[in-house]
Amino acid sequence: MDTTTADPLVGRLIDGRYRIESRIARGGMATVYLALDIRLDRTVALKVMHGSLAADPAFVRRFIGEAKSVASLSHPNVVHVFDQGTDGDVVYLSMEYVPGKTLRDILRERGRLPAREALEIMIPVLAALGAAHQAGMVHRDVKPENVLLTGDGRVKVVDFGLARAIEATNQTRTGVMIGTIGYMSPEQVTTGGADVRSDVYAAGIMLFELVTGQQPYDGETPMSVAYRHVHDTVPPPSSLLPEVPPLIDTLVTHATAREPQDRPADATAMLVAAVDAHRMLPRLTNPPLSHSGAHSGVHSGAHSHPPQTRPPVAPAHTLIQPRTEVAPPPEPRKSSGFRPNWFLVVLAGVMVVAVALTGWYFSQTAYVAVPDLVGKNLAAAKQNVTGLGFQVREAEGQYDEKIAEGLVLSTDPVAKQEVESGAVITLVPSLGPKRIVVPKVEGMSAADARIAVANAGLTVGQVKRLADQQIERDKVIRTSPQVGERVKEGTRVNIYVSAGMVMPDVGGMPKDEAAAYLGQQGFQVQVNEVDDDAEPCTVIAQSPKAKAEVNRGAAAMITVARCQTDFWDYWTRGDNEGRDDQDVRLVPAVMGKNVNDAKRELEQLGFKVQVRKLVGDGVVHFQRPTPNSERPAGAQVFLWQ
Repeated sequence: MDTTTADPLVGRLIDGRYRIESRIARGGMATVYLALDIRLDRTVALKVMHGSLAADPAFVRRFIGEAKSVASLSHPNVVHVFDQGTDGDVVYLSMEYVPGKTLRDILRERGRLPAREALEIMIPVLAALGAAHQAGMVHRDVKPENVLLTGDGRVKVVDFGLARAIEATNQTRTGVMIGTIGYMSPEQVTTGGADVRSDVYAAGIMLFELVTGQQPYDGETPMSVAYRHVHDTVPPPSSLLPEVPPLIDTLVTHATAREPQDRPADATAMLVAAVDAHRMLPRLTNPPLSHSGAHSGVHSGAHSHPPQTRPPVAPAHTLIQPRTEVAPPPEPRKSSGFRPNWFLVVLAGVMVVAVALTGWYFSQTAYVAVPDLVGKNLAAAKQNVTGLGFQVREAEGQYDEKIAEGLVLSTDPVAKQEVESGAVITLVPSLGPKRIVVPKVEGMSAADARIAVANAGLTVGQVKRLADQQIERDKVIRTSPQVGERVKEGTRVNIYVSAGMVMPDVGGMPKDEAAAYLGQQGFQVQVNEVDDDAEPCTVIAQSPKAKAEVNRGAAAMITVARCQTDFWDYWTRGDNEGRDDQDVRLVPAVMGKNVNDAKRELEQLGFKVQVRKLVGDGVVHFQRPTPNSERPAGAQVFLWQ
C-alpha cells in the first residue's frame, strides 16, 4: 500500500463525509485512497479521478451516469459502488474496500498459474462480467489490474463503466481507442467500438497470460502490439508451454477469435465453457506454484527443452490512443549479397498502396459537431438530428427539476463533440420535476401513517392531535399537504390524529345547562349536589377534568352547589355584606349574540363580565345568571362562547 503522506488529499474530509486516511494506489486515470465514511462509520475505497478528467464537464456527466448504472449491479464478484459525487475539483467514487492484491500482483509474484487454479480465478471473473452483460453493461478494460483477490479467496472485478465515461471527455472523440493495448480486441483497435464480445476477447487474453505467465503479443511500441491483435491469430497457450491442457487451448482460441461473431456470445457463454473445462481437468494438471514468486514459469522436469518465456509484463495502465490503421513493421535491411524475391517485392508494394489508400479513405471521413439540443422540444430535436444525417435513439426519460417534461435533458455524445456523419445520437428526454402523490392515510394509526408517508418518498413532519367526534380516537383525520396532492420528493407531510372527544369545561355553568350540553355531546351525565358556598345550582367540579381526551359515550359527573339555597341569602352573605340591595338590575338575554357585543352591553348596565371558552366560535351559547334574572349592580355575569 502506498502511504505517501505528501499527498494533499490525505487527511482531508471529502464532501463532508469521507475522511481520507492513506493512498492505496495510483493508476492512469485515478488514485485510490483508503477512507472512513464518518456518516456510516465504515471503511471504504475512494477512487478520485485525475484532475484533467475532473475538469471536463462531459466526463463528469458521463461518470455520474455510469456510476449510477454500476451501483445497480449487485453481484458478489463485483466491487460494489456505494456513492459518487464531486467536492470542488474532486470527482470521486465511494466503493467497497477489498483488502488483498490485484491479479497483476499475483502474476508478478508467482509467474504462471496451474490450469485449474487459473480457471478458479477466471470463473468468478466471467460470472461478474456475465452479470454486467445481462444488465446491458460492457466493461471495456478487462485486465489483471482490474481483478482483486482477497486473503480469504474471494475474487472481485472493479472499474465497470470507467472506460466508457472516458469516451465522453474533451480529450477524446470518434477516432480514438480506449483500453489497454495488450488486451484490446481487433475491433477496438480498428473502430474504437466495443461490445460484450470485446470483454470476452480480453478475458481470453487474460486466461492465456495466467497459464503461460505472459501475453501472446509483445512489441517495441503499443501500435506494433495493436497490429498483431488485428492481423495475427492468438496462438494456443500450449504452443508456448506444451503441458497446458487442450481444454485451455480450446477456451483461449474460441474467446480470442479475430471476428467477434466467432467468439462466445457473451461472458456467460464463456463461463459455461470454463466451468465444463474445470470439471473435466484432472485434479493435478499442474503442481501448485510457490507463493514466493521465484518460480521460473515452467514446470521443472516436464520437458528436457522447456520453451523460452518472456518476463511478466509490467502493470498495464488504461491508454487513450489515436486510432490509426496499423501498418506492418519495416523489414530489416538485407545484406548486400541478398538476391530479392520479386514476388515479395511486388506484394510489399501492393500492401504499401493499400495502407496509403486506407489512410486516404479515413482522412475523407466527414466529422460533424453534435448540435446543442438540451432544452429543445424532443420531436423538433429528432428532426434536427435526422436532418444533419445522424441516426437517432431515444433513451429512457429521467426526472429533472429544471428541464420541463417533453424537452431534451441530455444527449450522448454531448453537444459540440465531433463524430462521424451518420453516427447514432442518443436523446434523453426529461420527465419534468419528479412529483409524488401524498398517500391516503385517513383512518390509519399514526404509526402506520408514518410508514406509508416514508415509503412514498416523503418526510414525516409534525404529528398533531385534534379533537374530533366523528373520527375514532388515535386514527388519522387528515394530512397537510392533503391526500392526492403532487409534491416534491422529500416534502414534509404533517399528520393530524384524532384525539376523540375532549371534555368540555363546564365549571361555573348552571346545572341544567351543563347537563343538557354534555348530553348533547354524547356524554352519559350524572349530577351530584353538595352543600357549598358557591352560587346555588352551579357546577363546582367535573369528572373527567376539562380538556381530557375521552371516547364518545363516556360517563361524566358534574358536582353542583345545592339548589335549595335562597339566592338572596347567598348574595348577602360574606363579601357581599353592605351592598345596596335596592340597586337591583335585570340581566338581559345575550345568548346568540357576538361575545364582544354581549360583554359591552352587560358592562354598560354595570355588571362585571367574565368570558369562558366552550366552543370558541365567538358566539354566546350560555350565560349565568339566566336571562331576565335580577342581580345587584356590580354582580358577576359569566358568558360561555
